[in-house]
Amino acid sequence: MISKTAQSERKARPQVGARLAGLALGLLAALGSVHAAPAGPTGPAAIAPASSLDPAKQLPGAVSVADIDFKRSDDGAGRLVVHFSGDGAQPDLRKVGASVIVDIGNAQLPENLRKTLDVSDFATPVTRVEPRMNGVGTQLVLETSGSFDSMAYQAGRDYIVEITPKSATSSRAVGGTAAIKSAAAQIIASSGPTRYAGKPVTFNFQDVPVRTVLQLIAEESGLNLVASDTVQGNVTLRLVNVPWDQALDIVLQAKGLDKRRNGNVVWVAPQAEIAKYEQDKEDARIAIDQRTDLVTEYVQINYHNAAAIYKALTEAKGIGGGTGGSAGAGSSQTGDTGFLSPRGRLVADERTNTLMISDIPKKVAAMKELIRIIDRPVDQVVIEARVVVATDTFSRELGAKFGISGAQGSTGDRSSVGFGGSVDSAAANAAARHANPTAYNVTRSLMTNLPVSSPAGAVGLSILNAGFSLDAELSALQTEGRGEVISNPRVVTSNQREAVITQGKEVGYVTLQAAAPGATPQPTVAFKDVVLQMRVTPTITNDGRVFLNMSVKKDEVEGFIDTGIGQVPEISKREVNTAVLVEDGQTVVIGGVYEFTDRTDVTKVPFLADIPFLGNLFKKHGRTKDKAELLIFVTPKVLHVAQR
Repeated sequence: MISKTAQSERKARPQVGARLAGLALGLLAALGSVHAAPAGPTGPAAIAPASSLDPAKQLPGAVSVADIDFKRSDDGAGRLVVHFSGDGAQPDLRKVGASVIVDIGNAQLPENLRKTLDVSDFATPVTRVEPRMNGVGTQLVLETSGSFDSMAYQAGRDYIVEITPKSATSSRAVGGTAAIKSAAAQIIASSGPTRYAGKPVTFNFQDVPVRTVLQLIAEESGLNLVASDTVQGNVTLRLVNVPWDQALDIVLQAKGLDKRRNGNVVWVAPQAEIAKYEQDKEDARIAIDQRTDLVTEYVQINYHNAAAIYKALTEAKGIGGGTGGSAGAGSSQTGDTGFLSPRGRLVADERTNTLMISDIPKKVAAMKELIRIIDRPVDQVVIEARVVVATDTFSRELGAKFGISGAQGSTGDRSSVGFGGSVDSAAANAAARHANPTAYNVTRSLMTNLPVSSPAGAVGLSILNAGFSLDAELSALQTEGRGEVISNPRVVTSNQREAVITQGKEVGYVTLQAAAPGATPQPTVAFKDVVLQMRVTPTITNDGRVFLNMSVKKDEVEGFIDTGIGQVPEISKREVNTAVLVEDGQTVVIGGVYEFTDRTDVTKVPFLADIPFLGNLFKKHGRTKDKAELLIFVTPKVLHVAQR
C-alpha cells in the first residue's frame, strides 16, 4: 500500500517523463530497475519482493510472483510489470467491464505481496491494482476509469501490461481479431515446409498500432526494422509462445504488408509499395543495360564441344540456333532472356573449338563462369566383368553279362549240345563239332546280356564241370566331371558415356533364296554372330557410387543341325540387361542361371529281370546328373581426373 505521505510528495513534484524515445526503449525502462524508489508521479509504486513461500504450499513445477511494479509512461499509459521467480508462467489477460484481469493459474502469490496498490495519483486509466490468490493461482485485478486500450506481452520472466488512454481521434483496427485469425489460418495452411526458429514471444494486444507491434518484435529479434510511412492502422491479437518470425509474418499478412531483408535490416511496407519499388528498380537496371557498351570475349573450350555448349546455352534461353561450324544467336526481345541480354550474341567455331561472347560486361562474366563450370574433365570408370559358366556332371552304369557253353560226345556216337552268346552262334558250334568230332573239346563263350558299354572295371566268375562252363561278369562305370569357362571383358569409359566391347566369331550356314518369283532358289551363305558382348553406361553419383545401366550376353555354338542343304548352327544364348547401383570398387553379382538335371535309366530283360536277387543279372542301371550355373560378376572402379 502506498502511504499518504508518498502520495502528497508525488503531487508536489512536477511530472517529468522518464521514458526514452519510442515504445521499445520504454520496454527497456520497464525491464530495468524495478526496485528503485520513485521520486515523482513517473516513478514506480512497488511492493517489496517476496522473501519465501511455504514449501508445503508449493505445487510441482509451479512458479511464484517475485515482484509487482507499476509505472507511468509519458503518453499517460499505466504499465504493470509482474516479475516471476522462474520460467514457465502462463498469464492470461481478459477485460471484464471496466476492469482488466490477469489470471496466472500456475503462479503462487506470497503473503507480503497480497496488498492493494492505490495508483490513482499516477494519472493513468488505472486507479487500483489488487493482487490476490485465486485457488492455487494468482489473479491481478486492475480497476480503471475512462476509455482505454490494453496490451500485454511477456519478455523472459517479466509480464508487462500496458493500459493506454484512448484518444478521440484514434482509428480502430481494420479487420480486428477476425482478420488476425484468418491470416494465421492462411499462414498455417500454406506454410508447408516453412520452419520458424525465432525466440518464442507472448503478445496480447487489443487495438494497438501496428507500428508498436513491429517495434516490440524488433526488440525481441534484435533486428534493425525500418517501417514505411504508409504502415498504418491498429491490430488486435493474442499470441502465446509463438516464434517472433512467425508472429511477424502473421501481422504482416493481416495488414497487407510485406518485408524485404538485407543483412540485419528489415524493411516493412505495403505489398503494392514494395512491388512498385522492385519494378522501378528493374526498369532502371534494364535502361542502364541498354546504354552500356558491349564487350567481346573469346573462350577456349578444352574438355567439351563448343557447338554442343552453344546449342545448350541458346536453346535454354529459347532463341534456338544451329550446331554447325559457325553460328550466331541474337534476340530482339526487350527484356532479359536469361544467359544473354537482348543485345548479346554467341558464336561457336568448331575448327578451333572456341566460343565468342559479345554482351555487356556483367553478362560476359556470368557466361564465362558458367562455361568454366561446364567445361571441365569428367571422371572415368573402369568396368570389369566376369562371366562364369560352371558345369558339374556325374554318371554311373551297372550291368552284367553271362554265358553257358559246353559239348558232350564220343567217337562212336557223336552228338552235341551247345549254348553260346546267341542262337546263331550255338547252331554254328554244333555243326562244327559234327563235322570234326576228333577236334571236339569243351569251349566257353559268354552270351551278351546287359553289359556296360565302356566299363571302367569288371568282375568275372567261371564254373567248369564235366564239359560245361558257366561264366558271369559284372561291369560298372562311374564318370564325374567339373569344369568352368570364365570370360573376363574389361572396358574404360567416361562418366555417362556408353561403352561397348565385343569378342566372338561369325558362323556361316547355307540358305536358299529365290532371285525372282518362279525361279529356282539359289543357295547362299549367311552368317550369325556368336559373341561375348558387354554394353554399359556408367553414372557417377555425388556420394561416390556408380550407377550402371548395362547389358551382357554370351553366345556359344552347341552343335549343328543338318537341313538337307547344309548345316545350321545351334546357338546357346545367355544374356542379362539390368541397372544397378554399386559402390566404387565393389563386386556385385548382377545375374545367374542355375540348371540341374537328374536322370535314372533302367534297361532289363522281361520276366527274368523281375526274379528277386537273380533278376539283377538281367538289368542295366544308369544314372546321370548334370548341373550348369551361369554367374555374371561386375566390378566398377572410378578413375578421378584432375583438371590442369
